[in-house]
Amino acid sequence: MTASHRTADFDLLDRVSRDASTTAADLVAADPAVRGAVVLATCNRFEAYLDVDDARSPGLNTADLVFATLARSVGSDAAELGRSAQLLRDGDAIRHLFAVSSGLESVVVGEDEISGQVQRALATARADGTSSSALEHAFQRAAHTSRRVRKAADLGEAGRSMVRLALDLAASRVADWSTVPVLVVGTGRYAATTIAALRARGARDIRVFSATDRADAFAARYGVRAEHELRAAIGAAEIMITCTARYTVTAQDIPDAARRLIIDLGLPRNVEPAVAQLPGVELLDLELLALHAPLSELGEGAQQLVATAAAEFSAEAEAAPGIVALRRYVFDALEQELARSRNRGDGPRTEEALRHLAGMLVHTPSVRARRLAAEGRSAEFLSGLEALYGLQVEPGGARRAADDGDLDSGATA
Repeated sequence: MTASHRTADFDLLDRVSRDASTTAADLVAADPAVRGAVVLATCNRFEAYLDVDDARSPGLNTADLVFATLARSVGSDAAELGRSAQLLRDGDAIRHLFAVSSGLESVVVGEDEISGQVQRALATARADGTSSSALEHAFQRAAHTSRRVRKAADLGEAGRSMVRLALDLAASRVADWSTVPVLVVGTGRYAATTIAALRARGARDIRVFSATDRADAFAARYGVRAEHELRAAIGAAEIMITCTARYTVTAQDIPDAARRLIIDLGLPRNVEPAVAQLPGVELLDLELLALHAPLSELGEGAQQLVATAAAEFSAEAEAAPGIVALRRYVFDALEQELARSRNRGDGPRTEEALRHLAGMLVHTPSVRARRLAAEGRSAEFLSGLEALYGLQVEPGGARRAADDGDLDSGATA
């Protein structure tokens, strides 16, 4: 299931994202029906994807479960987030995941950081032990779809990332980037992206500050200057760009001096709102960037790619119970025949031939099952299995038996 926040209430998202680091683990522990959970917090959304076994908790309200669990760590903010929740199930949840990963649901449509954020959310769930087979499968296909969309729509060259949008807005305040001292706070991937975007505009005087001990190594790697005292570094810069989860710039960090532009790309927020009230300071944050985000220029091509990929994934999931049942039937028969073959003293060529034959016997029906599922005719395939082989299959049953799960339901806030 999915829970996301689509309004531009970045203060709320900021507060929630700071305290929700254990939400995925809490969700898995909250109900035995929850087989896995992945939580995604980006610059304009909070989402929880759940793999739910409906048979274990019939009638489970997954949206209520998410926000009740979240409330234990973030308090009343969970209820505020829940008031704008939207529940997505099965195919709708899959399509939403694919669209999010492809950048089609971002503040800046087509922005190219989101796919990495989605996959890092999965990696975190994997490290915390909250992922599942169904979630792994769905998120890996989401990554594959985002690559297809980017290749087809050339999103990587479109220049619609959050960093580039911020610098586009800052350009009206900068006459010559080559003469402006810029301070980047952070040493992660976002910081590297920011430096590349600055250099593309001609910036030469780029410094970096880190609250950890990574500034020197990062500066050497990217050919910038390391700073070790934040207040002094801010005083020497005309533009400061923050992109870190390890430090929050306060009003006390800003020296009284000339005018300066501060760009906050962080979620959680890297710069306290009070900084914007200081004389001479102009603050561009994610909320302001959202107001200037361009409308989608992608046309119908990228949207259609996502819709097709989601439909294919859902069809595969729907066809899986029958395919698994057929494979088990054929391969059980194969093992029996192999045992007789070995007793007769047949050589490895006979076993190889039998295994090849079994593979051929299941291939065409499997392809046909997926095609029928895509056409909404899965029942015909299952009826055929029962008529021909006496196999009685309930949709979803065989797949769960194969530990391949379903992305069951979703809530979007």
